[in-house]
Amino acid sequence: MESNEFKIFRSRLGRTQKEMAQLLGVSIKAIHSYEQGWRKIPGHVERHVYFLVSRILQRTGEKKKCWDLLNCPEEHMTRCPAYEFQSGDMCWFINGTRCEGKPHDSWDKKMETCRNCDVFVALFDEMHGR
Repeated sequence: MESNEFKIFRSRLGRTQKEMAQLLGVSIKAIHSYEQGWRKIPGHVERHVYFLVSRILQRTGEKKKCWDLLNCPEEHMTRCPAYEFQSGDMCWFINGTRCEGKPHDSWDKKMETCRNCDVFVALFDEMHGR
């Protein structure tokens, strides 16, 4: 997550920097550093922000499942934690998903894939006003 995206999400959540710090369990100085681009936003903070935003964007009705949208082969799907926990609309949140056939080595590698995935893009592009 880049600093400008963090600022957009904080604004859309309607939080001050102090409120965002409290919500994320970090110092206000950390929030300043993230927004100024002085410090890389850690994976756990990024994940928390995306989770909070996703709850605001939660829609009523049937949610599309990643395994359907991506036409996952059954051998990947049945071994994937997103499928196991029936969280196909939150696959981006769950580590160990089998996107591209195998789990990713780290949160950063996972998010490289997720940021280009139709499931993720469809949800979070709305926050960017796209």
